[in-house]
Amino acid sequence: MRRRAVLAAAAAGAALAILASSAAAAQTPVRIAGVDTAGYPHVVLNVVTRAHVSTPPHLTENGAPVVGLDAVNLGDAKSLVIAIDNSRSMSGSSLANAKSAARAFVHRKHAGDRVAVIAFGRRAVQLTGFSTSSAEAEGVLGGLAVAGSSGTALYDAVVQASQALRTSSLAGRVIVLLTDGSDVSSHASLDGAISAARKAGVSIYPIGIEGPAFDATALKELARGTNGTYYGAGSSAALAQVYTSIAAELDSTWRLGYDTTARPGDKLVLRASLKGVGTTEQTLTVPATFGPAEPAPSTGVLPSAAYSTLGTLLFSLLVATIALSAVLVLVRMRRGSWVKQRLAPHVGEAERRGMRRNERLSFLAALFRATEGAFGRHSLWRSIERLLIRGAVPLRPAEFVWATLGSAVVGGIVLAVAGAPILLILVAGLGGGGAVPYAVVSLRVRKRAKAFENQLPDLLTTIAATLKAGHSFKHGLQAVVDESTPPASEELKRVLTETGLGRPMDDALAEMAERVGSENFEFAITAVTIQRQVGGSLATLFDMVSETVRNRQQFARKVRSLTSMGRMSAYTLVAIPFFIAGMVWLTNKSYMDPLFHTHIGHLLLIVGMMMMSIGSLILKKIVAFKG
Repeated sequence: MRRRAVLAAAAAGAALAILASSAAAAQTPVRIAGVDTAGYPHVVLNVVTRAHVSTPPHLTENGAPVVGLDAVNLGDAKSLVIAIDNSRSMSGSSLANAKSAARAFVHRKHAGDRVAVIAFGRRAVQLTGFSTSSAEAEGVLGGLAVAGSSGTALYDAVVQASQALRTSSLAGRVIVLLTDGSDVSSHASLDGAISAARKAGVSIYPIGIEGPAFDATALKELARGTNGTYYGAGSSAALAQVYTSIAAELDSTWRLGYDTTARPGDKLVLRASLKGVGTTEQTLTVPATFGPAEPAPSTGVLPSAAYSTLGTLLFSLLVATIALSAVLVLVRMRRGSWVKQRLAPHVGEAERRGMRRNERLSFLAALFRATEGAFGRHSLWRSIERLLIRGAVPLRPAEFVWATLGSAVVGGIVLAVAGAPILLILVAGLGGGGAVPYAVVSLRVRKRAKAFENQLPDLLTTIAATLKAGHSFKHGLQAVVDESTPPASEELKRVLTETGLGRPMDDALAEMAERVGSENFEFAITAVTIQRQVGGSLATLFDMVSETVRNRQQFARKVRSLTSMGRMSAYTLVAIPFFIAGMVWLTNKSYMDPLFHTHIGHLLLIVGMMMMSIGSLILKKIVAFKG
């Protein structure tokens, strides 16, 4: 009985202390709760008012208005993580009171607040995602149980919550953390937890249940390092009042950030004022020295050491060496070769101007020759060359390859500037930007092949009419060149040019059939070759082949019309997921954040793309017909 009385008295004393501190704070209309200069030259401070104010404070530095002020009202819609210690030391009434107080805090949240719950015992576990509905968070808090193994991963919980908040679309980001002890099982350190919270723009409001052996030093460091406020509770019975005080403070807090022009060691006088509310002032000195800069985290493309000071220096030296080498090469090429220098006095002015223009492009020509020398013997290189010839694209394979690489780099840079994740940058660079030149050339190849197929029946009929008039086969081809239009006229003109240089007609026509990629033309050339070898009427043969080709084309068009519904169904099924994802992203971007900014979301995207690719191939096989 005496013990219960002592606990009740302690709880009442803690509640009175909290009320007293809240009343003292309430008497001050405006106050600066904390100033953080660890991210120099970026300065962050919290301005707390007596009541909720919708207009941002006016801030001056040494009497001059601050330019580029970033003001976030924590009383408006924000992302909030409720982190609760469920280690073994919290068993019994401590955890029960903590759950009850946290549920009441979540239930009173603003309608636009997005809440997530993290529990930490031996390890930190995120129990819910961010949601504007309080029902899920309240349900999880109500069913929270004590962890099965001993340990308190306090710093890991802060790091995990900061990483979750970092992807939030809301500018206001807060962690309300409750514990009754110190960290004993985290992989992260106190400095690492504070650094993670700063990078995510998070303010931490830790709550400590202050027992006899409780040490609040770490919690106060977390609050001080992130411009939050530490709240101590004499017992778990006072937690409801603590959460109420935190809610009141958040409702009247403005988080301000700006880049200062002051140098280390300078004295700053910060003055925040709200019209009709009041004014507050705080003086501080910018630290003369800052800790060693931590290397930026690795993005997966380069190791983390590449982003350190030494890595940056080595990379700068490498870029400078490459730039100097390029300048020397250009200067050397600008002089021209020894032969050109000896011939320069004996050529005309027009030729000299042409030589100068060629010299300006000699660097690219040398690059293309080096590329062809390195990869020209590979089968893939020959495939690229054949593709460019089929599409009548006036590019060499080396030029096409460098254009593809340039397009990939541009696509990746565009998304990198937009702040996209590294996975999306790689996909857009390789599969998006890099595929654009290939898609353009492939489209031109298909368009040219289709145009040749449409010309083929008339081409064969013209040759047959020429042969019936008594002319030779070569004259029939010349008639097509004179009377037809590209691409048939261009291809047959090339055949006649090759035969004029001594190449056999059969070989030239066979290469043309391979170049245009027409099965019907290959069929016609095979028939002509056999007929020329065994003898017979070529005119009659061309009439028969022309009629056969017309029938094949009509049959293919009929099949295509009959399978059009299946193709449209395939297009629709493939496009629906992208359409729905786009509409959801446009209407509610935060709903799609876990898909785009989490590891599990990236895996789901990869699996979904693979399944859609397999489905597309199956649908293509269903509607395809080869006759």
